[in-house]
Amino acid sequence: MDKKDIYEHLAKIYLDASSKKKKKNKAYPQLFRNLFFISLVFVFGLSAVLFSNSRDKEPSNSQIALVLAADPLKINFNFDPAKKEIYSLNLNRLNLNKYRSVAFAVKKANFRDTISLRVEFTSAFKERSEVYVKNIPHSWQDCTLNLSDFKGISDWSEIMTLAFIVEDWNTKENNGVVYIDNVRLLK
Repeated sequence: MDKKDIYEHLAKIYLDASSKKKKKNKAYPQLFRNLFFISLVFVFGLSAVLFSNSRDKEPSNSQIALVLAADPLKINFNFDPAKKEIYSLNLNRLNLNKYRSVAFAVKKANFRDTISLRVEFTSAFKERSEVYVKNIPHSWQDCTLNLSDFKGISDWSEIMTLAFIVEDWNTKENNGVVYIDNVRLLK
């Protein structure tokens, strides 16, 4: 064999080997691409099935709410000259016929104090009704009051105010702070 035959033989071996490498490399990406598309179809199909099932059923803990006060309210009471402290929200003749309850989070600042909070609605027809929330805790607690518990209001179509009141005969201490947050009406 001369040099030319050796070069041709080596070139043939090299070119055949490189073409086999290319064929191997092309085979695996095609397999990975197919697996990738199959997994995408599976994931999207599964999520579509799960999403359609969850859309058919309404979650049991879902509530439709109208937020009346998103910022925390602070009732800072001092009963030396006063007999009660009031924080009032103007509802501007809001129709509450479609709502079933009022909810809010409440806590007191002094853990030794015993406080009861009066929650009061006033209608445009001068009807007034209150419900007491007793033993306000030192940490945040959600409180939900049914509107049907406010017996003094017969027409809920034009409600003027929602008031939170701390009275001197409903506290152990003469001064303190009550915090109210996330005041909302629930359907």
